[in-house]
Order: sequence, then C-alpha cells, then structure tokens
Amino acid sequence: MSVLWCRPVRNMTLLGLLAAAFVLSRAAPAAFGQDSLDDEDNGKVSRASLYQSLAADVADLEKHSNVLKKVVKLVRPTVVHIEAEKTDQASVRVGRNSQVEEAGSGFVIKLGAEFYVVTNRHVIKNANTRDIKIKLADGRVVNPTKAWSDPDTDTAVMSIDASHLVASRLGNSDEMEIGDFVLAVGSPFGLSHSVTFGIISAKGRRELELGDDVRFQDFLQTDAAINPGNSGGPLISLRGEVIGMNTAIASSSGGSEGIGFTIPINMVMVVVRQLVDHDGSVVRAYLGVTLDRKFGPAMAKTVGLTRPRGARVNVVTVGSPAESGKLLAGDVILEYDHTRIESDSHLITMVSLTPVGKEVPLVVFRDHKLVNLSVKVGTAPVSSRPAR
Repeated sequence: MSVLWCRPVRNMTLLGLLAAAFVLSRAAPAAFGQDSLDDEDNGKVSRASLYQSLAADVADLEKHSNVLKKVVKLVRPTVVHIEAEKTDQASVRVGRNSQVEEAGSGFVIKLGAEFYVVTNRHVIKNANTRDIKIKLADGRVVNPTKAWSDPDTDTAVMSIDASHLVASRLGNSDEMEIGDFVLAVGSPFGLSHSVTFGIISAKGRRELELGDDVRFQDFLQTDAAINPGNSGGPLISLRGEVIGMNTAIASSSGGSEGIGFTIPINMVMVVVRQLVDHDGSVVRAYLGVTLDRKFGPAMAKTVGLTRPRGARVNVVTVGSPAESGKLLAGDVILEYDHTRIESDSHLITMVSLTPVGKEVPLVVFRDHKLVNLSVKVGTAPVSSRPAR
C-alpha cells in the first residue's frame, strides 16, 4: 500500500434486476399489493401506521443530521479550489520543459486585517503566482499576490487581494480525540466543494513515506473519504472549526480506501504565522542532541523501562541548549513541555514547533530514576524558503 498526496459502480443488467425482484417477491409475498404487513410482535400492522412510525424515527434522526447541514453551510464559503500550472521537473532533468497542472484545495484564514489561503506545498510547488488560480466559493477566480511554503511540513500560504472573503474558524487540534466526528471538504478529482463524513481514526501518525521529504510529521488519521484533489482542504469538527489540513492518503488503488492523513491545524498555524511574519522563512527551535533511532524493546529493558517510550539521547552537542540544560548521553526524554514523548520523531516535531528562546521543562529517565530538567531552546538553521 502506497501513501499518495491527497469503487467503481457496478452496473446491474435488466436480467439482474428482474431476478432480484423475483427473489424479493418470493421471500416476502405479503409485502406486495396489500394494506398490511406481518409483524412478529404485533401481528398484522397497516402500511400507513408503519410509514407513520418510520416518519417519527426519521424526524429524530434528522435532528442530528441538521448539525451536519449547519456545519456545511458555515464551512463551504471558506473553502477554495486551486489549480496550478507548473514546470515538470522530471522533464527539465532530461532537457525538456513541459508544463503540468496540479489541482487541489485550500481554505481562507485571516491574520490581523489580511486574508490568506492555506494549502499544501505540493499543490503549488514549482508554480509562479501568476500561474496559480484560486477559485472562491462564489465562483470568482483570483491569483495570489504572494506565496510562501515550508517543505519540511508540506505547508503553504498565499496572500490574496479580494473583497467579501469569509475566513475559516480555527479549532484546537490538540483537543481532538479518536472517534470524534469530522468532515472533509475539498475538490476530489476536480469536483469542488465536495463534503465527506467520518471520524478521527488515529493520532500521531509519523514517518510516512511521502513523495517529498516531509521531515516533521504528526498526522491525524481519518476515514472521511479523501481523494486526489482534496490536498490542502480542511478537516472540520462538528463545531464548524478547521482542525486539520488534508494532505495524503494510503492507497493501493490511487483512490480513497478509508485511510487519510491530515496535518493538525495547531501545527499548520505555527508554520503559517512564521511564513507570513518572516516573509517565507521558518525559524525553528534547536535542542542540540543526536537521538538513538534504534531505541526499541531490548534497549528499553536494558536501561530499566518496561516498554520502549520516549527518545534516547546518543550525543549531546557541545555548547548546545541541551548541554546547558544538563542533558546527558543515555538519558531517555519521556516528557517535553508537559507532553509525553512517544518516539524520537515525535520529539523532533515537538522541538521544531517550539518558540525559540522558550524555557521548556523535561522529564528524563536516568539511572533508573526520573529527573526533572529545564532547557531554553535555541535557534536552528533556517530550513524553509519562499515558494517564489
């Protein structure tokens, strides 16, 4: 099964329909051409009373479905369809210069007094702003005035100059739990403003093998149908709030198989604000350790842990924040800024999203004991560049 950047209908023949009708009529002869039906509990029941009972049940169900309808009405005006004409880099490498079109989705946000469109980097990668078309919910088509992106998180943001824009309401992705209902809105296969419904299936999906080298991963997983063209579109909570940006699918067929991946909105907005504030650059925090990627059950047992958890430090860089904070080689970092660390990739992502200069509490496992430390994170080398 491959991970891709964000069922055939079987046609029934006339003979098949006739056969199905024959089987149904044989199985339930009382249901055809009669005013009553057999009921195991109440004997004969009139069709009229059964329709009346069904209507009452549906009325209760519709009260809940109205919640979804309200969410859709609130969210649709904030979602955009994106088309980007870009240079095919593979053709450039062999001496040709062909153009390709990429379609995706995005959503409008407001920072201060300005409006922006957030999407995935891979949707607009290698496209000039004049070749990016943003189709708004009311049918207008605009070009972005500027575009910036961060390859390490596959996040992009574009400034737009248009009137009567509607901004998304942003939620708190940290509060989402497995089993929470969500809606995905986007342009699967170019069908703009399509809505699908599902749940959060899992959290903390990391180390996915994506087309681009996305270093910092902490995906939510959802079974709301996501297909090619949904990339960059929002994942919405029942409160009508954006809690993620749909990015990729795991698929062996190229279409939705119920496994979609969404970047949590808290992570997206940390990057977006930096891209806007620093004109396309992301300044990331730096701890100054080399982690043990082979840390597993055997090593965990050796150091005294009942199971592999946290991130084990192999090397502490001289002169780094980690050295100043008294971290030692062999320490297992169990908590970072009051968050339980699950793996080395989890810690790397957590550090990357920390404001530079913040004093961060740590809990480490050292010599069979829990030790509380505090580290003031420094500045990492700039790894992001403007999209243009």
